[in-house]
Amino acid sequence: MSEEILINITPRETRVALVENGVLQEVLIERTRRRGLVGNIYKGKVSRVLPGMQAAFVEIGLERAAFIHASDIAQRSNGEEETDLAEKPAQTNNITDLLREGQELIVQVIKDPLGSKGARLTTYITVPSRYLVLLPEDTNIGVSTKIDDEQERKRLKSIIGGLSEGDDDKGYIVRTVAEDVDEQSLLADREYLSKLWSSIVESMEATRIGQLVYGDLPLAVRTLRDYVSADVERVKCDSRETFQVLKEFSEKFVPALKDRLEYYPGERPIFDIYNIEDEIQRAIESKVPLKSGGYLIIDQTEAMTTIDVNTGAYVGSRNLEETIYKTNLEAAQSISRQLRLRNLGGIIIIDFIDMQEEEHKRQVLNALEKSLERDHARSHITEVSVLGLVEMTRKRTRESLEHILCESCPTCSGRGSIKTAETVCYEIFREIIREARQFDASQLLVLASQEVVDLFLDEESDSLADLEGFIGKPIKFQVESLYTQEQYDVVLM
Repeated sequence: MSEEILINITPRETRVALVENGVLQEVLIERTRRRGLVGNIYKGKVSRVLPGMQAAFVEIGLERAAFIHASDIAQRSNGEEETDLAEKPAQTNNITDLLREGQELIVQVIKDPLGSKGARLTTYITVPSRYLVLLPEDTNIGVSTKIDDEQERKRLKSIIGGLSEGDDDKGYIVRTVAEDVDEQSLLADREYLSKLWSSIVESMEATRIGQLVYGDLPLAVRTLRDYVSADVERVKCDSRETFQVLKEFSEKFVPALKDRLEYYPGERPIFDIYNIEDEIQRAIESKVPLKSGGYLIIDQTEAMTTIDVNTGAYVGSRNLEETIYKTNLEAAQSISRQLRLRNLGGIIIIDFIDMQEEEHKRQVLNALEKSLERDHARSHITEVSVLGLVEMTRKRTRESLEHILCESCPTCSGRGSIKTAETVCYEIFREIIREARQFDASQLLVLASQEVVDLFLDEESDSLADLEGFIGKPIKFQVESLYTQEQYDVVLM
């Protein structure tokens, strides 16, 4: 598997593309005006406690109050048992026993504000580095579940357990990229985290309520920390200044990465060389063509994302069941890529083409699960339901690509459709009758779009003449070029 990471820097925006075997798999975008908040630590104040939801709103200086659930409020672990999972212990406490209005709180953002929802918070503070994640309020040593080798898990746990002795009872999680890493590198990471946490503690004391205590690294540097693995052959950056920052970071924390960093000085934009711009454009369209001739329809709503699989122009060569099976197999691989590329999260419903054979259903699900193995976001897939649907969830911590790049259409208000000129025409008929009965006027003036006025004066001209006779008043029309097809005004004169 050949992997490359491309970093495109402009004054107000940073974009990162993860490319596997020449194909774009993920796009990360960070804008100066709307930097992601995940990982940031704030000193907040509880503004409202909601016993009915076992949650509270916390003011941390953002436009909207952030949200914290009772299960995200930490209580120091007793350290009796080590775990391999970075999961929090279950909380059964009542929110009213944990928080009160006006209480100061050190919190960390675990989910960016999405749509109309505020940021999601936790008091389980975590501070990541290249190979480790520091757990200041825990004493456990965990190892990423993606490291399968049991001997390697024991080795890493033994090393970190030895390093953390006498470390003020702090816990650690060993990240996936730490697999086969030598003890010296892990020691350097641990020392870095120890110094960083000391500076964060000092900042906590000096920071006022509603202010940032610690901000996570910028996207370009986070990419080196979180996304670069042994499979990544090179990291290219088109900004000399950012390249120097990345070089210094790699020399200090990831020396093995230094030789894989490249500065791209070319005149042609780096994303154009790899056809990234066209891929991003296609990633915000609802229709995704498959090589066989089939296609996907992806519909993203606030409640969930639905994906419909269609055979399209693919007719197969043997029989219907085989045609459907091959289309679904291809769709499964394409869907996993689209989930990563578009950063779709939450509830996802996939409507594969109905298959009769159970073995085919199992193979398609296996293909989907295997394709998602390289996904950085955690997902859970259910079996094919009685309606032939596959339900899955994918962890969502930041806005989807569509939400970052697009906004609701002002013409249709995000519905995806507008009223026909005929529908608007009949609405105006009813409005004219309503106005003529209520008010006394010598004539009426209709302001509308070109399409609606043309329909009145052409196909509906007979109906218009009948209406004028019915109300006993002349009706004039005026085209308003700035009106959408749904907009109109009836003016009394």
